[in-house]
Amino acid sequence: MAHTNLSSDDPLNDFIARVYSINDVEKRVLIAGHGPAVIVMTEMPGISPQVARFSRWVRDAGFTVYLPSLFGRDGAVLSAEEGVKVFQRACVSAEFRAFAGNGSSPITRWLKGLARKAHDECGGPGVGAIGMCFTGNFALSMMLEPSVLAPVLCQPSLPLDQPDAVESSPEELKLVRDRLEREDLTVLAYRFEGDQICRAARFAAYADALGSQFLATTLPDGAANRDVAPFFAKHVLYPHSTVTQHLIDGTGEPTIAARDEIIEFFQMRLAKV
Repeated sequence: MAHTNLSSDDPLNDFIARVYSINDVEKRVLIAGHGPAVIVMTEMPGISPQVARFSRWVRDAGFTVYLPSLFGRDGAVLSAEEGVKVFQRACVSAEFRAFAGNGSSPITRWLKGLARKAHDECGGPGVGAIGMCFTGNFALSMMLEPSVLAPVLCQPSLPLDQPDAVESSPEELKLVRDRLEREDLTVLAYRFEGDQICRAARFAAYADALGSQFLATTLPDGAANRDVAPFFAKHVLYPHSTVTQHLIDGTGEPTIAARDEIIEFFQMRLAKV
C-alpha cells in the first residue's frame, strides 16, 4: 500500500528488500514492480517518503524499481540535525567524491554492477537510471555499462566546490558522448532556475561536454513546493529537488510535467520489443 503521509516515516512495506553483493561489497536494495528495470538513486539525506513516492510512480508505470540504500535511514523523515550528519558522513566516505578531483565516485562501479544484475533479472532492451542531487551524476557514469539506456540527472550537485564543473572526468565524458552519438541515445536533466547547488553553469558544462544529446529542462522557482521535510526547511533554502521534496502533486504543475516526461522517457527507451 502506498504511503500517503509524507511528513511521517514510510514503512516501505510494499517493497521487497534484497542484499546484493557486487565486487565484494554488499548493499541493501528495495525492489518493487514488474517490467524493465529502473534504478532510482536517492538524494540526500536518504530514501525519504518523497523518494519512495517517486519510485512508486515509476513502478506503477510498468517498471521494476531498484532503490539502493546508499545513506541515511530507509523511509525516515530525518531531523535537520540527523540529515546534516548523514551528509557529512557521505562527504568523507571513500565511496563518494563530493569535491572536485579524480572523476566519478567509486560507488558508481557498484551501481553499474547492479544495472547488469537488474537487466539479467528483468529482461527487456535495457535499464533506466535516475540520480538526484548527490547521486545526480551517477546515472551518467552508469552509461559506461551497456545495459543502461535511459539516464536521467535531477539537480546533479557534485562537485560541491565547483558549480561550473561536472563530476565525470573528461575521459568518461568523451566515452559517454561517443556512446550517445553512436547509439542515438539521450540524457535528460532537470534543475530549478534558482538552485544554488546545481546552477546554470553546471548544465552549460554538461551541454558543452555532451552536445545535443543532453536535453536539459530548467523549472521556474515558483513551481517549487514550500512544504518540505525538516532537513530541507533548515538547510536547503531554495528550490532544489525537482521530482521529490519540491514537487507539487497537482494537475498542470511543472514538476508533475517533469515527472511525466521522465516516465515517458523510460517507456520509450525500455519498451519490450
